[in-house]
Amino acid sequence: MRVLVACDSFGGTLTAVGATAAIAEGWQRRAPVDDLILAPMSDGGPGFVDALHASLPGELLAVTATDLYGDEIPAAVLIVDDTAYIEAAQVCGLHLSESRDPERASSYGVGQLVGAAIDEGALRVVVGLGGVGSNDAGAGMLAALGSRAAPAGALRGGPSGLELLERIDLSPARERCADVELVVASDVDTPLLGLRGTTNLYGRDKGVDPDRLHHVDAQLQRLATATDQRAASRSGSGAGGGLGFGLMLLGGAHFDGVGLVADTVGLPALARSADLVVTGEAVFDFSSRSRKVPLGVARIARDAIRPCVALAGQVFVGAREMRALGIEAAYSVVDTVGRDAAFADPAVSLSALAERVARTWSH
Repeated sequence: MRVLVACDSFGGTLTAVGATAAIAEGWQRRAPVDDLILAPMSDGGPGFVDALHASLPGELLAVTATDLYGDEIPAAVLIVDDTAYIEAAQVCGLHLSESRDPERASSYGVGQLVGAAIDEGALRVVVGLGGVGSNDAGAGMLAALGSRAAPAGALRGGPSGLELLERIDLSPARERCADVELVVASDVDTPLLGLRGTTNLYGRDKGVDPDRLHHVDAQLQRLATATDQRAASRSGSGAGGGLGFGLMLLGGAHFDGVGLVADTVGLPALARSADLVVTGEAVFDFSSRSRKVPLGVARIARDAIRPCVALAGQVFVGAREMRALGIEAAYSVVDTVGRDAAFADPAVSLSALAERVARTWSH
């Protein structure tokens, strides 16, 4: 039996690569003769580069960039032929700092990664957005790529810096990216501004005080007014705290992150070659219906006419809703081994769950 394992990361406990390996280990303890195909997945958030690197014959380019608050941090760009893959969360991730100052946080480091990819000769740059702590509409990224502003430094200080913005000249950044195809990969399709924009929907998660949401949104509006108001209304312009908008100002196009990763690693063909598809994520709930890895993998399995099951840390979706998403069954680590064991050693616990699931599905 051939089993395709294609899961996302399990929150902050296991990367997609680690979770996929744990499932494979447990499965093969029960069904050692099964042929397992491993394809770690991502929606563009943390683990985006590692997931792709596990499946693609590329090389990692080491880059030193700056984090949300200007400190140097190591990062890596995946180079595959003339395409570069960048993970914004490597330099702007919420997980990088316990102390949060979202009105000062900058996306400057993302621009440094894009610049490094261009300098390496990339003709296509794919930027994965997700789990980002900045909320500056990509202003810092634009500065790193050469955009000029009056007063100087207004683009580098997060939303607080944008309060001072008088003028901006995008031409140096646009010239630097002129011969490069920019791709925005994200599970977020929100616009930049307004009640359904990035600040109002996700600002609290980044640490923005609820009483300051309107003020921060107004600063992003200042950048949109000075550049391209129509781009601020596009689907995905709010991705990554507005990094989607910044990339669109430079000609970038937005794509569903899960679909892009799936196409890049050849997941449809892998699903057709398998007898069963196994996916998973940390929490399988109703948010999984929106551009998340399990839903994307389940749709590919459905198109391939293959059954799909999900393994998750916790499951909050009933059988009927689950089948409506294209998933035959979902299994919870917490329900199987208990909460304490699940969090004490996530890899061992997930592996134990996979071993139990194999009893039902392997034949």
